[in-house]
Amino acid sequence: MECNVSIGKQNFADIREDKHFYVDKTAFIKEWWDSGDDVTLITRPRRFGKTLNMSMLDCFFSNRYAGRGDLFEGLDIWENESYRQLQRTYPVIFLSFADVKADNLKDAKQQVKMKIEELYRNNRNLLDSEIFDDDEKLEFRQTNMRMDDAVCAMSVKQLCNYMSRYYRKKVIVLLDEYDTPMQEAYIHGYWEGFTSFMRSFFNSTFKTNPYLERAVMTGITRVSKESIFSDLNNLAVVTTTSGRYSICFGFTEEEVFKALDDMELGEHKPDVKRWYDGFVFGAHSDIYNPWSITNFLKEKKLRPYWASTSSNGLVSRLIQTAASEVKQMMEDLISGKDIVVNFDEQIIFGQLDTDESAIWSLLMASGYLKPDTVEYRGELMEPWYHLSITNLETRSMFYSMFKGWFKVSASNYNAFIGALLKGSLKEMNGYMNDVALSTFSNFDTGKHPSERTQPERFYHGFVLGLLVELRDIYEVKSKRESGYGRYDVMLIPKNNDKKYNAIIIEFKVFDSCDESTLEDTAKSALRQIEEKKYDAELILLGIPKERIRHYGFAFEGKKVIIME
Repeated sequence: MECNVSIGKQNFADIREDKHFYVDKTAFIKEWWDSGDDVTLITRPRRFGKTLNMSMLDCFFSNRYAGRGDLFEGLDIWENESYRQLQRTYPVIFLSFADVKADNLKDAKQQVKMKIEELYRNNRNLLDSEIFDDDEKLEFRQTNMRMDDAVCAMSVKQLCNYMSRYYRKKVIVLLDEYDTPMQEAYIHGYWEGFTSFMRSFFNSTFKTNPYLERAVMTGITRVSKESIFSDLNNLAVVTTTSGRYSICFGFTEEEVFKALDDMELGEHKPDVKRWYDGFVFGAHSDIYNPWSITNFLKEKKLRPYWASTSSNGLVSRLIQTAASEVKQMMEDLISGKDIVVNFDEQIIFGQLDTDESAIWSLLMASGYLKPDTVEYRGELMEPWYHLSITNLETRSMFYSMFKGWFKVSASNYNAFIGALLKGSLKEMNGYMNDVALSTFSNFDTGKHPSERTQPERFYHGFVLGLLVELRDIYEVKSKRESGYGRYDVMLIPKNNDKKYNAIIIEFKVFDSCDESTLEDTAKSALRQIEEKKYDAELILLGIPKERIRHYGFAFEGKKVIIME
C-alpha cells in the first residue's frame, strides 16, 4: 500500500490536512496536561519530532484553531470527551530558536529580537481592543528589533500580559529548540555574554510571569541550571533517561513494523532495525529514529539519513582535541564494546574544554551513544552509564567524523594507507610527515600542551582513523601501556586473508633523557615489539612470522620517523 510520505514537514496542521504519513503521538498532549507541571523542559536528539509535537500542542490548545477539531479526528486524544472540550481554549505563544545561529554576540541578540518582533506582529489584532490605553499600544509597537536588551528580556512576559487580558485567560508558552543559540554561543566564543542576556529572558518569561498558564521547552541538551535557569525552581526536566514521555518522541518498534507492513516493506525489518533502532528513552529501548524511518519509507533505501543532517562540528572538535583516555574509549566503542563512565547529564558549556566527562553527556543527549544500563554506586548513588554506539547509522557518523580529521591532507593520508598496505617504508615516511605537519595542531586542545604531550593526542586520533579506513580488511586492535608515550597497534587480516600482512605498530615519543636521536627512539619502539613478544598473539592465530611486519613510529614535535 502506497502512503503519502513527506520529508521535513513539521507543521502538524499541514500534515493532517494533506493526509501525509503520521504516527499518532497525541497521547503526549494528555500525559503533559495531566502532569500539572508549570514549566517542562524536554530534551531529545535532533530530528526526533520535537518541533512537530510542539506544533501539535499549538494546534490543540491555541484559540487560533477554534473549529479545527478535524485535525485530531481519528487520533488517540479525540477518544476522550473531556479533551475534546479542552481543544482551542487557550491563547498560545509558539516561539522557535532553531534558526538563531550567529557567530557573534551582537547578531545573536538581534536574531532573538527579530523573533520577538515577529511574535508581536502576528498578534497585532490586540491593538484593535479598547482595553489597552495609548501608552500600552505605543509600547506594543515599539517592541521590535530595535528594542534594547532590557525590553527584550521582558517582551514575552509583556505579550502574555496583553494576551491574557484580551482573551481573559492565562497563556501557554511553547519554546522550541531553546538551546540552539546556546551551542552557537559556545562554539563562537560569546557564551558568557549571551547566557547573561538569555538568563534574564528565561526568568522573566517562565519564573516571574503571573500571566503564564503553563510552558514547554524543547532542546537537544540540558543546559545547566546555573547557566541560564538560576532562579527557575518550577522547572520539570525530562531528559533521555527520564521515564516520562518515553514513547512520545521517536517511533516504537511496533509503530515502525506496522508502517513497513502497510507499505509492503516487511522483508526489510531486520536491516531497518540494525540501521535505525537502538535509541533508549527512559525504560523504553527499541526506539527508532523517525527522520530515518520516514526517509526510508519514501526512498526504500538503507542510507545514513539522520547522520547526514548535521555537521556534528562541536562533537567532532571535542573528541579530536580530547585527552588520550577519551580517544581510547572511542576506540573501544568503534570496536563494538561498551564503556562505563560517570557524568552529569546537565551540560555546562563553559566546562566542555576542561571537563572530559561532559563529552559523554553531550554524546548521549545527542543520540550518538545509548545508555544500555545505568547503575548507581556508592553512598551518594552516583550514576554510572554503560554506553555503546546507538546503531549502524550513528556508527557511520563516527566513521565520517574520524575520516574528516584528516581531510586537510586527505590525499596524503590515503597515500599513507596505501604505502602501509604495500610495505613501502620510504613512502610511509614521506606521507606520514606530511599528514602530521598538516593535521597535528588540530589535535591540540588550544591550551598549549608541551610538544611531549601533543603527539599522544595525534596518534590516538590517527589510530581512530586506521580503525575506520581499514575496517573492511583488518581487525584493528590497540594496546595501551601505562607509562608515558607508548602505544601499540595490531592490524590482523580478517579471515586470515593471505593477501595482506599482519602489522604491528609501536608509537614512541622522543625523550632526550633516554635517546640521542629520533632514529634511536624508533629503534627503541621496535625493540619494544620484540621484548613484549607481540608476535605471539598473531602466530597463535595461524599467521606465519614472515607475514608479520613491525614498524616503529617515533615522534618529535611534528616530525615523524618510521623504521622497520
